[in-house]
Amino acid sequence: MSNERKILEQTVGNALSGKGAHVATKNLFAGLNCKVAGTQLEGAPHSVFQLLNHMAYWQDWVVKWLDGGNPEVPAHASGGWPGSPTPGGAREWQQAVRGFRSGLQKLDQQSRQADLLAMRGEHSRLGMLQAIAAHNSYHAGQVVILRQILGAWPPPSGGVTW
Repeated sequence: MSNERKILEQTVGNALSGKGAHVATKNLFAGLNCKVAGTQLEGAPHSVFQLLNHMAYWQDWVVKWLDGGNPEVPAHASGGWPGSPTPGGAREWQQAVRGFRSGLQKLDQQSRQADLLAMRGEHSRLGMLQAIAAHNSYHAGQVVILRQILGAWPPPSGGVTW
């Protein structure tokens, strides 16, 4: 493997995981229960559960694209916000968190399986991975703020609290 390839893989892996920027993305929802995750705060447009489902939706979309598929782009932004504000219970919450983490693992695998500079139409694999990493980081900040307001920060693994 070339040195350039190693650098690209490490850079993409760090972006997907949040390394060096924020709490590990895979731990973002750890330690929350379904009640807290579904709390709709006054003035906040989304609950933590809605943010989780939104992030998972787009991760899954990117995985399908990286796999060679042509996933449909929703006609409206609301199409990328599946589900309700509140999980139906602990089981639904836990399944959603597992699904999100599974999507992160798939993205990480995809970042190491093919030519990152390969183009599909107007987009490269690298560009698509960078976009989803930035998307996750953007929403990770929203999750952190909501968790802080709800008194549910940091996660058990710790977090940047300075």
